This record gives sequence, C-alpha cells and structure tokens, in this order.
Amino acid sequence: MNIDMTGICSLGSAAQNMDFKSGNEMASLAARQINYHLMGFYPITPSTEIAENIDEMYAQGLCETRLIPAEGEHSAAGICYGASTAGGRVLNATSAQGLLYALEQLPVQSGTRFPMVMNIVTRAINGPLNIRGDHSDLMFMLNTGWIILLARNQQAVYDMNIMALRIGEHEKVRLPVAVAYDGFFTSHQKRRVEYFISEADVRAFIGPYREMQSSVKPEQPVTIGPYMNDPDLINNKYQLHLAMEAAREVIPEVFAEFAVLSGRQYPLVDSYMTEDAESGLFALNSAAEIAKDAADSLRRERSAVGVVSPNVLRPFPAAEVQAAVGNLKSLVIAERADSYGGNGGCMTFEVKAALHDLPGNSTRCVTRIYGLGGRDFYTDDAENLLRLAINAAGGKATSGKAGSEVGDGIKAFDYYGVTPGDRNWSLEPVTRPIPAEKTRQALIKIEQDPETGRLSVRTSSVRAMTALPKRIAPGHGACPGCGIFPNLNQFFKGIEGEVVVLFQTGCGMVVTTAYPESSHRVTYIHNLFQNGAATLSGVVEMYRERQRRGEIPADRQLTFVMVSGDGGMDIGMGSALGAALRDHGMIIVEYDNQGYMNTGNQLSYTVPLGTKTTTSGVGPVEKGKSFHHKDTAQIMAATNIKYVATSVEGLSIDMVKKAAKAQWYANRGHLAYIKLLSACPLSWRSKEQLGTEVMRAAVDCNFFPIYEVEQGITTINYDPESRKRRVPLSDWLGMMPRSRHLTGPDYREQYDDLEAEIERRWQRLKAQAENERL
Repeated sequence: MNIDMTGICSLGSAAQNMDFKSGNEMASLAARQINYHLMGFYPITPSTEIAENIDEMYAQGLCETRLIPAEGEHSAAGICYGASTAGGRVLNATSAQGLLYALEQLPVQSGTRFPMVMNIVTRAINGPLNIRGDHSDLMFMLNTGWIILLARNQQAVYDMNIMALRIGEHEKVRLPVAVAYDGFFTSHQKRRVEYFISEADVRAFIGPYREMQSSVKPEQPVTIGPYMNDPDLINNKYQLHLAMEAAREVIPEVFAEFAVLSGRQYPLVDSYMTEDAESGLFALNSAAEIAKDAADSLRRERSAVGVVSPNVLRPFPAAEVQAAVGNLKSLVIAERADSYGGNGGCMTFEVKAALHDLPGNSTRCVTRIYGLGGRDFYTDDAENLLRLAINAAGGKATSGKAGSEVGDGIKAFDYYGVTPGDRNWSLEPVTRPIPAEKTRQALIKIEQDPETGRLSVRTSSVRAMTALPKRIAPGHGACPGCGIFPNLNQFFKGIEGEVVVLFQTGCGMVVTTAYPESSHRVTYIHNLFQNGAATLSGVVEMYRERQRRGEIPADRQLTFVMVSGDGGMDIGMGSALGAALRDHGMIIVEYDNQGYMNTGNQLSYTVPLGTKTTTSGVGPVEKGKSFHHKDTAQIMAATNIKYVATSVEGLSIDMVKKAAKAQWYANRGHLAYIKLLSACPLSWRSKEQLGTEVMRAAVDCNFFPIYEVEQGITTINYDPESRKRRVPLSDWLGMMPRSRHLTGPDYREQYDDLEAEIERRWQRLKAQAENERL
C-alpha cells in the first residue's frame, strides 16, 4: 500500500483516504456515497448514530437520502418494505429489541424478493434490559431469508455495506441483506480505516438501480404479496432457497471484484494460522480479531493453534468451514449467544453439522458461551479458550446431556466468564418499604357531584403534603435540571395508599434501577416501550381475578400506575390505546420531555415543528422537524375514557388534584391518563436553572395548555389570556437553542405555521370547554 503525504492510499485500483473512524461512522459514510433513496428508522442504542449521521449529512446537502422517522421498529421495517416495492434503494439500522420488534416484517421482505440493506449493530436481548453488545439479537435473523454479512471491524463495516447492495440486487439473488457488527466494540470504537475518495467509484461498483417490479406503475399493475396456500407456498420458499444458493456463487464474485477496487480481500471464512494447526477457536466478528493476538502468543510457545471466523453467516459457508477446521484435532466454538436448552448456541449447531457431513472427521468440539451483555473479551480470555482447545485435543467428546465431558473432565458445553455467587447472600430490599399507614394521611378529600357525576377535590396545604413519603427515593442518576422526578414526586403526592408502578423503557427507568440498586420504594415492573400499557393491564386483571377467587382480600386496594416518557407514547401508543379502549383500572402518566432522551435526543413526535434534534437537523436542505407536534392528550380523550388531564410541575396543587381524580377513577375500574410537560435541559439545550421559566413560557404561549377532560367534559384549568399572562410563541422558542432558529427571518414560514397550529388547537380547546357537546 502506497500512502502519500495527504493520507491518500492506493492499494486497490481506486484512490482512498486513510482516516480514524468508528463503525457507525463508516456505515453512514458508505450510505452517503451510495446515496440511498430512503431510510426508515427508529432510534435504538447502539445503532442510532447511523440515522443521526445520515440526517446531519442530509441537512447539509451532502446526500439525498430521505429519512422517515417511524414510531417504532415494526413500522420502520414496514416503511422500508413499502419503499422497496416502489422502486429504489432502501436502508435501515437497528439493534436488539428493535430487531425483534421488526422481525415479523423481515420474512415478508425476503419472501417477496425486494432487496434492501439493514445494519444490525448487535446488542443483548432484553430482559433484563441491557444495552451492551452480544449476538443474541443476530441469531434471530438466521431463518428470515436474509443474506447476512459479518463485519469484524470498522473497515469491514464500510466494505460490507457497499458490497451488500451489489449482492442483494444481483439478478440471480434479489434478496435483502443484513450487515452485522458488534455493538460498542465496533460501532463506537474508532480505528484506522480507508474509504474511497470518489463517490463515483462506489456508485460505479454497485451499478445503477435496476427496477424489477414497482408498486407505483399503474400502467403495469402487479400483485405484491398474494394470499398463497399449498401447493404454491412451498414453491415460493424453494425459489427463496434457490436465490440463497445463487448467493453462494455471487458473494465470492463480488468479494473478488471489490478486492481489485479496494485492495482488501474477504474470503467467505477467515482462517488464521490454521494450515498446520491442531487446535482452534471459532468466533464471530471482533472477538475473532482479538483471538488472533492470543494465537500469536501461543504460537511463540510452539502451540499449534489457529482462529476461524466467517465473513458470511447466511448462506452459511459449510464447505469453507469444513476446509478450515476439518483437520483440527479440537475446536472451541465461542458464542456470544446461547440457544437455551440446546447444549450450545446456533454456531455450535452449524459447525457441528458441517463437520458431521465431512467423511471421517474426528474434530472434537467444545462450546463456550462468553461475553453476554457486553462483558469484555480480552486477549487473555481468548488465550484461555485456545488453551482449552489444546487440552481438549487429548480427550474424546461424549454425547448426552449438558455438562457431558470431553476427555480430561472438560465439559462439552459450558459458560465462560460467569462470576460465582455468594452462597451466604440473602435477598433483602434495597430500600425500606413505605408503611401503608404513612401513605394514607387523609390530606385529600374527593366528592362526587350527584347530578353530573364529576369530582371536586380539596387538598391540604403544600407544606402539609410534604409529610407524604416519596415513592421514589433520592439517589437516582438523572441529569441536573431533569424534570422527571420533580414531576413524578409531585404527582404521587396526590396518590394515597399503596401503589404498583410500571415504567416503560426511558430515562426514568434507566436512572433509577441500575442493578443491583433501585430508587423505588414500591413494587416496580419494567417492560419495553411498545408494551407497557398491555403489561400493566395484565397485572391489574390478574389482581382483580385473584380477589374474585378469594386469593387476595377483597378490601385490599392497590393503585396501578404506568409511567411513560422519552417518546414512549409514540412506540407505545397502540398498547396504550388498547388499554384505554378496554378501560382497565389503571393510570397512565406521561412525562413529556420532548425527545428520545434515553437514546440521545432523537426526534419525538411531541416535538414542535421545525425543532432541531439529532434526527431532524437544521441546514441548507433540512429545516428541523417536518411535521406538527403530537397531541397525546386529545388522542387519549378520543377513546372516551373517564379522565384525561395535563399539568406541569409548577402548578403543584393542580397536579395533585388531577392525580387524586385519576386515582379515584382507576380504583373504580377505569383508565385515566395524565400528561406532564417535563423539563429536559439536555434536549432543549437550555440552562438548567431556567427550567421553571421555560416551562412557564410553554404554558403561557399555549403550546402546552392546562386542562382536563372528565367524563367527556373539557375544563381549562389555566387560561393565560384571562390572566393576562399570554406571551408570544417566540418567547418560549427563543429560550431553547434547539428552537431558537425559528425566531429568525429564514424560518418565518415555519414559525407562522407553528404559531397558527397552536392557535387553532387553542381555539378548538376553548370551544370544547364552552360547549359540553364537543
């Protein structure tokens, strides 16, 4: 490789730059050079940066890829599928639960043979919640009919992304392609990399898009995805099989052509020092690269060891695996995912099946599950596994149950890196539970109007209510100025008696439950964004059923509260609407902090038009968020539940009264919903000490009106106009750097549009308050 003083290298036929970048940056760079038509996405760690980077490039006019922010990964996959049927190049990126949420859609994409590319930035599957890297998500991809390329390092992320499109669009293949690389280890760490200087070289390599069928050609109508039973479906799947078999031929051809262009070669299976090896280690992606250093170290001790790792997972390169490991005496198969109950992970099954088909093979295989949940894998760990392979070379594998041994007492299947527990440790509460009597201090009085059925609430003074214990203890890890916990602590002042809380994923959950600690002094449950309301409704109905059967005292009263935020009412809207329509006895509390803050300030649907986020950039081409803010309270009111309300932390008595009303309805078997505007200096980019002023301006400009809808009747609880406190929208927007640009002359059209929409909603709300029929 020749490198001149400018950092330009010329190993292949095309000029390249040398740089220092992360895997996510390289995936984004490849996407920019390819210039995809569209990317449907939903943010999830650690893949989110890809969409953020592409959006920033789009905003600056560096690429034309249109980003569509879905309300969840299932919809993101649907957006991508729909876009691919309309003719054009499509990209997606996801991880972990996002991949599983999208999983239903993926066989649809492959079964109808529409190519696209998806980056899978691998991460541990929940539960419990973990955002670090392993391969438990990737293994769910194996049977979806997608080609899967593996990127072992940051360079391979770039290269595989370019080759993936060429492979998937090949006329003999026509399949979607996934590029999988390790979360954080590869996605966020930076390494020396090379990339093509000219986009023209990339686009010449992949070639022009060739449309096969299109859903937007009415002159050539086509039925995409027909109803298909036997005997036709098996033929369809056989065609998919043939396409995958064709990929076996196409992939090496594309790899070879790319080697000429780039100077970088990718065999189907990477074999390191296996020619004369007696023992080996089979591993995927970044761990295999670490293991090569361990192999070098052991070679210096005259141990004949090698490392094997595939660059392609689907179609599985069985023949190449046979060639790489078939002559070994022993092989340790290291897996970052377990197939529970199967005595090995998926790679164990694949490798053993390949060896079984090799006549006369006697390689002894040992499996070790390692590195789950992002547990680091160092050179010493790889050396330990290679030494295990050396020791296994002298024994004979026995079949049977898990824990069976391979000569010398070596287990054929086990975990590596598990920390022994303390047998003397006993399970004790992290925080002291709140005595029931302390939660019932009769500080709130509720009366129901016998004629209207509506409630009136009288509370004690704010000072008196400080005697109520906090359900969330101090010591959480929230950012300075975060409004979540002032909001929740204030809300819970209005809830008397014992409670059970469910938190959807979000900042409120993450900063209060870092194992083995917890900030919750009451029973706490977690489930993912998209299913919190359904989960809590199951808890509620089981509790009621057990009361009916006499298993729980009938006079025992629990209040069930679900806490959502960080965009949780985007991806979780369907679940919440279902629970509302079924009218379970529970409260949904949404802290609206105006962003997906647990993943890094991506666009939330509640963000105002024109707002700058990490996925709605501001630049010559993009002008911030492109659509108006979501009115969750009005959506929930449309389900005709008994009680809906909005409030902010500065209106303490207002919030307490609304919480009390919500509890009254919930304890009588009805769902109630409360939306709280929650300060987030990190998202709003405002000063921490200005939180109260920013919140007040949001209310006084009517962006966040304070009202309640009780039994279908709307009441405005705070009217800034009648109090002569209304302020221009620009006062509020100007307080926050994320939206300050909207007050400038270049964004006048967006400002006027947002101002008109806020006024339209305000006048509609006033009309509802004035007319009970609305």
